[in-house]
Amino acid sequence: MIMKNSGLVLEGGGMRGVYTAGVLDVFMENEIYFPYVIGASAGACNAASYLSRQHGRNRTVNLDYCSHPEYISYRNWLFKKKGLFGMDFIFDELPNRLVPFDYQAFHQSREKFVIVVTDCRTGQPVYLTRDDYELNDISKVLRASASIPFIAPMIELAGKHVMDGGIADPIPVRKAAADGVSKTVVVLTQNREYRKKKPKLTWVTKRFYPEYTGLDESLRGRYLKYNETLDYIEEEEKKGNLFVLRPLEKMKVKRVERDSKRLALLYEQGRKDAAEQLDQLRSWLAN
Repeated sequence: MIMKNSGLVLEGGGMRGVYTAGVLDVFMENEIYFPYVIGASAGACNAASYLSRQHGRNRTVNLDYCSHPEYISYRNWLFKKKGLFGMDFIFDELPNRLVPFDYQAFHQSREKFVIVVTDCRTGQPVYLTRDDYELNDISKVLRASASIPFIAPMIELAGKHVMDGGIADPIPVRKAAADGVSKTVVVLTQNREYRKKKPKLTWVTKRFYPEYTGLDESLRGRYLKYNETLDYIEEEEKKGNLFVLRPLEKMKVKRVERDSKRLALLYEQGRKDAAEQLDQLRSWLAN
């Protein structure tokens, strides 16, 4: 089932993205695919396995390896200065050996897939499509979109220094509309009442990245953009212009989470929410 002029927008959120993994597994089980998919950070990573039709892969990656010392390691971050997340492990060892990513199936999928990264010099979002990367570069693009400031290294991509796409455009719903999507399904990783707070210690960005003023400005204003986008989504949802799936309860799972039981519960919540709203979603898409 592929719906014309429909699209799927996936929020990031680090390990909270396992909620999205549950939603997408239900979509795959019911052959629900969208001709347009856009995501940032963990949202983009979840989307890749969805587009390669690898049911359960995102669950395996997040639940089976969340406690692996090379996945999330405070020791590596504090003493070895390699970053909190083991990016080489996540974007090389896992997809190429431990939980193989089907590059061929991904390449053969027909959907338009847009990955959001942040240009560190300008602070603006950069939207990368299949035309912007070759088959074997998808892991590097996903890595760039998921490289969180302070805990992951900056990536050089297409002549730009880029990082986490969730900085500049955390929920790229307006980009989807600009690209001609008229029926947009949005998967969020926070409950309805959630809003970001103004960041503290804003001087840290200048200390870590003194030459990247755009990144500094974007991080300072991210909470405003994020909250404004959530307000917009809720307004459009009330008008019937968007279909939104989101966790019903306040998150107990942190952005950096190593408790597999908590992650499993959140994954199952994503499955449950998607399954219970499946008929409503199909009806909405058909109108």
